[in-house]
Parts: sequence; structure tokens; C-alpha cells
Amino acid sequence: MTVKAKRNPSAIFGRLLLAACAAAALGGSLTACFPLVAGGALAGGALVATDRRTSGAQLEDEGIELRSMSRLRDQIGSRARVSVTSYNRQVLLTGEVLNEQDKKLVEQVISRVENVTSVVNELAIINSPSLVQRSSDVLITGQVKALFIDAKDLYANAFKVTTERGTVYLMGRVTQREADRATDIVRSARGVQKVVRIFEIISEDELRSLRPQQSQQPANAAIK
Repeated sequence: MTVKAKRNPSAIFGRLLLAACAAAALGGSLTACFPLVAGGALAGGALVATDRRTSGAQLEDEGIELRSMSRLRDQIGSRARVSVTSYNRQVLLTGEVLNEQDKKLVEQVISRVENVTSVVNELAIINSPSLVQRSSDVLITGQVKALFIDAKDLYANAFKVTTERGTVYLMGRVTQREADRATDIVRSARGVQKVVRIFEIISEDELRSLRPQQSQQPANAAIK
């Protein structure tokens, strides 16, 4: 059972902002919008950034995603719809290609991008999904992130969430306890067909040494 956080104006504001971001994503602005909720702080200090990557790794992941998309545009063009998600230099590929040859080509292109350590290729060989399906995926991602924020026993910003055709992909540096708890939460979300976990599992001791403040109080707990 998901534990619900008590509501106050800051929490309500956060939910409204999250809903607005989900709607804005249909115009391509979700990536820029959601960090205001999950990575920054709402009025009154509602959220604290808890990303478990080093600042260097975070910047490198941003660079990997940008370089990857640039190379795909040059070598694949518009014949495929590919999303590139990098977490701690591990890259997840989702989207659609027309054939197995293009699927392998995309993976080869990404594997040669500087500082990429591994590639998880989840590209489907089908035509691009309809606008309805893509809109549903956006809403599922927003719903999952909202559920993570509500959960008092998880750090919402420790997870990257990607949804393709009803399948939710989870990335992050988390403990086994957090991985199992997050999976249970995602499975309770409406419209989720499948959960794929691409986690780097760390011990509870590693978590305590990584960020002492995280072992004391999840960022979500700031929402009263």
C-alpha cells in the first residue's frame, strides 16, 4: 500500500506543477519542466536535491545524451524514433526502428560515444506509436514520479523514469530495499504494462556513506 503524504499548499502546488509538466510534455518540454519539482525546491523548501551521482557524472550524462542524439541525427536521420537516457554513464535506448539492422546500428553508434560504459538496447522493431500512445506514456511517467514523491520511504530524485508503450524503465543507484519498493509502487500505477529495472544496486552502508543526510530523512518527507 502506498503511503500518502499529508497535504499543504506547497504539496498541492507541486502536484499542479507536475500535472502542468505532463501536459507540456506533449509539446516536448517535460525534460526541462520536471526537475523544478523533483530536482529543485518548491516554495518553502519542500524538496531537496538527492541525486546520488557525482556532479561530474550528472554533467557527463547530460553530455552523453546530447552527443548521442546528434550522432543519431547524422547517421540514422528520421527513419527511427530513439530516446537516449543516460544514468551514471549507462545508456538506455527506447523507441522504435524499422528493422533489426537499424536496431544494431543505433546501438553501435551509441556505444562509440565518449564515456559510455554500457548500452541497454530496448528498441522495438515496429512503426512509431500513435500520438495517443505517446500521450499515455507521458502521463504514466508523470504519475509514477508523483507516486515516488508521495512515498515517504523513497528518495524521488534517486530514480530516472522512462515509459515506452506502457513499459516503465527505472534507472538509479539504489539499495535492494528501494528497488523492490519502487517496483511495487510502479506496478500500482494506472496503465503500466511492465516494469524493467536497470539499477545499480548499492548496500545500505554504501547509501549511508554516500550521502549521510539521505540515510536520515528522504527528501520526500519535506512534504508535510
